[in-house]
Amino acid sequence: MTNDPSTAGGHGPSTAGDPYATGDFSTTGVRVPDTKLAREATELVRDSTNELIYHHSRRVYFFGALQGRNRDLSFDPELLYVGAMFHDLGLNEAFHGSGRRFEVDGADEARRFLRAREVPEDSVRRVWTAIALHTTPGVPEFMEPEVALVTAGVEYDVLGIGYHDVPEDQRAAVVALHPRPDFKRRILGAFTDGVRPKPDTSFGNVKADVLAHYVPGFERGDFVRTILDSPWAE
Repeated sequence: MTNDPSTAGGHGPSTAGDPYATGDFSTTGVRVPDTKLAREATELVRDSTNELIYHHSRRVYFFGALQGRNRDLSFDPELLYVGAMFHDLGLNEAFHGSGRRFEVDGADEARRFLRAREVPEDSVRRVWTAIALHTTPGVPEFMEPEVALVTAGVEYDVLGIGYHDVPEDQRAAVVALHPRPDFKRRILGAFTDGVRPKPDTSFGNVKADVLAHYVPGFERGDFVRTILDSPWAE
């Protein structure tokens, strides 16, 4: 593993060429780790998700790494990359019947991926936590850099938080590599499709807002009502 976001990590050389797998983008100064682990993560996510999620996940890595540099954080780019690439995998149709939050489904898939490649358990834990907490504002920013920066990348790409922290030329370079046509509408559609089959998993988190907007008849869970209606007498 490496702490330099402009250099490769430590799981061996990448396999045959992929125009998106690696590259040193001089405008941003951020490099996708040129390792077998990163290559396999790229292939898995590219092959199992649509282009919307694939390009979004790549942008999350770039914007997370750029925010890490802005914040002077020392982080492992391989772990950040895997966390970014897997963070929305749980939206896939394969997980619609899981009964778990989509963040947990994605985190579990990343854990299986990393353990199968004998990545150290502390690194596995960081990636799992980064994915599981990426829609829980106010917590990841105080945790390990990889955890904080997956959320930072997501917040940048989806919500525009810290938008002006990244210079315009760097932002444009990332979007040129991974375009975002009609992204706001399309990502909200992806969230809706991924969570609609298991609406109870939206209780207490931001995806309840998505279902309230886009799923007719959805009734948001109420924390106060849950307490008052509990089986406790008082």
